[in-house]
Amino acid sequence: MQTIETYDFSGKRALIRVDFNVPLNDKFEITDDTRMRAALPTIKKVIEKGGSPVIMSHLGRPKDGPEDKFSLRHLVKHLSELLDGAKVNIAPDCIGAETLEMANHVKPGEVLILENLRFHAEETKGDEAFAEQLAKNGDCWINDAFGTAHRAHASTAVIAKFFPNDKMFGYVIGSEIESLEKVVQSPQRPLTAIMGGAKVSSKITIIENLLNKVDNLIIGGGMTYTFVKARGGNIGDSICEDDFLETAKTIEKVAKEKGVKLIMASDVLAADDFSNDANTKVLQSNDIPNGWQGLDAGPESIKDMQKVIEESGTILWNGPVGVFEFDNFAKGSRAIADAIVTATKKGAFSLIGGGDSVACINKFGLADEVSYISTAGGALLEYLEGKELPGIAAVRS
Repeated sequence: MQTIETYDFSGKRALIRVDFNVPLNDKFEITDDTRMRAALPTIKKVIEKGGSPVIMSHLGRPKDGPEDKFSLRHLVKHLSELLDGAKVNIAPDCIGAETLEMANHVKPGEVLILENLRFHAEETKGDEAFAEQLAKNGDCWINDAFGTAHRAHASTAVIAKFFPNDKMFGYVIGSEIESLEKVVQSPQRPLTAIMGGAKVSSKITIIENLLNKVDNLIIGGGMTYTFVKARGGNIGDSICEDDFLETAKTIEKVAKEKGVKLIMASDVLAADDFSNDANTKVLQSNDIPNGWQGLDAGPESIKDMQKVIEESGTILWNGPVGVFEFDNFAKGSRAIADAIVTATKKGAFSLIGGGDSVACINKFGLADEVSYISTAGGALLEYLEGKELPGIAAVRS
């Protein structure tokens, strides 16, 4: 398999699938360029080695063909600035004669952005003829969009067949795979997974897969109350998925059989309203009266969770353990973040993944003190579920 480090890009057009699906305000200004910055090392490597980057990405969810608010032209100026003033042009489309003419004449050191892939329905359908047209814009293909690697789209997977000997991962996907493999394939022990969030239903497959790998599983957030109710506890008005009570019982049973230590809140910070200004009191998680709901882990539970995390060799965090968006109910999630930082400083490998966990770590200003933060959402979750990702398989095949 080719690698971006060893491949000879000299005089070649490198067709790079990036994830430039960045948020724009009503003035079409980029409000968070994290994804663009993440792709810079790959783009710069191609330029440094004498190649011409031809960038392709989607932006937003256009429904019926081209829409100006989803045009990648809004990103041209900022990408040029990020590339220290390099010349960046935008093609009128991602396929077609005019686009191909521009791609064929990109000079080394210049960058061409193809217009939004999803202006064509064939992209998400994984249409082979469309993928073939895209492929004409490059001499090699680099997949660097981990966030879409779980989709068998034309630009993320199908296109690979047109580059049998000239396909490779970019640095974003490379680092994502390396970090995930450190967690699920070759972890330092003990391995602790922290699974938070509101619903068991959205995490069930991940939890089932992780039970075969982890030493400790911390269940936090709204999921806690489905487990507590399954045990026969009173959860008051706390969030609960009654359809998953038997699932929760099964998870506890399997964890015990496999020797996995299952940790969840024994005490909680409860509130009489879903509000930052609600009245609060610490209650046992299995004895919450009607009119009250658990919104964060309690002090004893926080101590228990911190101890397990700080003694871990590898840590995966996916989902907060409380309603961290409310400052008064962010203490549990903050304590989790602090414990992960402490463990990381002691030599543990820590991976933060999933939108809410990333938002947590950023809110607390601790992003630079953990080992790795995943940029992906659905792709990360499907990887953790044990599924093969089309965008990764396509490069490796």
